[in-house]
Amino acid sequence: MKNLPTLILASQSPRRAELLQRLNLPFEARPANINEESLRHLEPARMALELATQKAQAIWQPGQWVLAADTVVALGDETLGKPRDPQENRRFLQRLSGRQHTVYTGFAILKPDGGLHREVALTQVAFRPLQAWEIEWYIQSGEGLDKAGGYGAQGLGMVLLERIEGDFYTVMGLPVSRVWQRLYELGYFGLEPHRPDPKEL
Repeated sequence: MKNLPTLILASQSPRRAELLQRLNLPFEARPANINEESLRHLEPARMALELATQKAQAIWQPGQWVLAADTVVALGDETLGKPRDPQENRRFLQRLSGRQHTVYTGFAILKPDGGLHREVALTQVAFRPLQAWEIEWYIQSGEGLDKAGGYGAQGLGMVLLERIEGDFYTVMGLPVSRVWQRLYELGYFGLEPHRPDPKEL
């Protein structure tokens, strides 16, 4: 595939940028500035979806392909955002220790004509019981301060995890396979989506 249009990534996340680089997709990171606090009252899946949608809409211009995503970590009905400081990071990890939580990543794609597609993926993550020294070790690394839930599954945080049920990349911040499929279906690759022959059904 050659001469694909530049995909505008409405995110400052180095992890999302890394995933698009792995796919060899031409993109430009252009972080969106929205008021995230105004959506904190929403339940987690809806919050992830609305945050992604607003980010995409904030930077879209006619003729552009825009991709935005947002990740929300939920422990029960409570949302755990990015820790404000190491103390809050410690509280997050103490609460996640030995328990299962849900990671929601919503994504939105805006087409050059303004057509919008959006959806949300979820993955279940279980932490093993953590020892106090492990929590302190992780906090001192500083890795969790810019991540929803206070940890990064793709970095040092991998030692905190017991199991993942679902798509790992949803936890990393972008459900890559689903985004790829939607880009294809929406015409980004310039290919006609496959329509199954009725005889195949």
